[in-house]
Amino acid sequence: MTLSAEDIEAGAHDSGQHDPRQPEPSSWPMSQSTPTGPLAGVVIADFSRVLAGPYCTMLLADMGATVIKVEGPGGDDTRQWIPPHRDGVSTYYLAVNRNKHSLVLDLKDAEDLRTAQELLSAADVFVENFKPGGLEKFGLDAETVARRWPELVHVSITGFGTEGGRTMPGYDLLAQGVSGFMSVTGDPEGSPQRAGVAMFDVITGLHAAVGILGALREREVSGVGQHLALDLLSSALSGLVNQTTGYVACGNVPRRLGNDHPSLYPYGPFPAKDRELIVCIGNDRQFSRLVSRLGLPELAADPRFATMEARNRHRDELRPQLVKALAEGTAQEWFDALQAEGVPCSPILGIDEGVEFAASLGLEPVVETGRGDAAVPTIRHPVSYSRTPASYPKQPPTLGEDHESVLAWLAERREQHGHAPENPGLPGKPAGES
Repeated sequence: MTLSAEDIEAGAHDSGQHDPRQPEPSSWPMSQSTPTGPLAGVVIADFSRVLAGPYCTMLLADMGATVIKVEGPGGDDTRQWIPPHRDGVSTYYLAVNRNKHSLVLDLKDAEDLRTAQELLSAADVFVENFKPGGLEKFGLDAETVARRWPELVHVSITGFGTEGGRTMPGYDLLAQGVSGFMSVTGDPEGSPQRAGVAMFDVITGLHAAVGILGALREREVSGVGQHLALDLLSSALSGLVNQTTGYVACGNVPRRLGNDHPSLYPYGPFPAKDRELIVCIGNDRQFSRLVSRLGLPELAADPRFATMEARNRHRDELRPQLVKALAEGTAQEWFDALQAEGVPCSPILGIDEGVEFAASLGLEPVVETGRGDAAVPTIRHPVSYSRTPASYPKQPPTLGEDHESVLAWLAERREQHGHAPENPGLPGKPAGES
């Protein structure tokens, strides 16, 4: 989702009483301890809200970056997205805001705008998802930022770019619709379907994180930052991989196949005695093992089914035979039997069962973020580092929780420099040195 300047509402700093479930803020924003991880020492000014930007910056915070989450007095929209909630706090907000420090600023207020500018002077990365043109009135547009803070990596996330799509609201569902994703999702005889999660917000957030890492690496060589522009539609078209490439490379326009795959068969759910079982056959050897275990070894030699191309052409003849055989056992029985034969398959689980299944595999999907009674269970960072693991020292902040500590850090930094520097300087170098 993208924001307009009007979304930053006028108001005072005071965000109310300190939440007793949260630890008292201390001085420097990295209040728990010196950051660790591959991005320790990187400071990110996060002016984004909702999902794509916050997901990106949370991943970077997990890796040790210091992320200062700048919110208007009304707070991130997702704070109000309930249900579900945990102790009155939106779990949507909790999902993408751990390890961050909340600073409340109204950019229409001159003093707050100066604080925002000072924060950018201290930062390595500036992430925002304002609507195109929304930051010009504050002097925080890409051209001004590049001139005033040349070493800053500036990341802008929009819905549909800054040209013909500049006025389109950046909602994930709109991107699912116009990208073609919904046209290939759902039953062939039914209506187009959306995904069960804002997947292109998530993919855009991942793309933004990759872009930031690339820009920081390049800055080590050039000494200069750059502007990264991302939009949901471009991320959607990239995320549709084989479907979009099939069109641009050979003119193929895919259609809805329900749970079937356009190029592989059998590849999808099939009914067992009690519930559906997913079977994923990626090559002829796997098909041979499947039909042998189902008691139908002759199908592997049948010219209609012997190759992937043939199976794709003769799906209607093959499917009834597989369904009849699978009806002899439960999904769990077939899962155990087929797994033992090296046939890729799985039951279809609920979210609750999926988390528990990951735990049963030793993946430890749930981590406690924060400490003591204030700790919040969240989903583990997806990358396991052998030497510099992700860490989870700080639960998602209450609105303005770290406001005073961030201001104190900026004041201390200002005193050390004698003024608010015009650019942050590279890590380990004085400001202004390249």
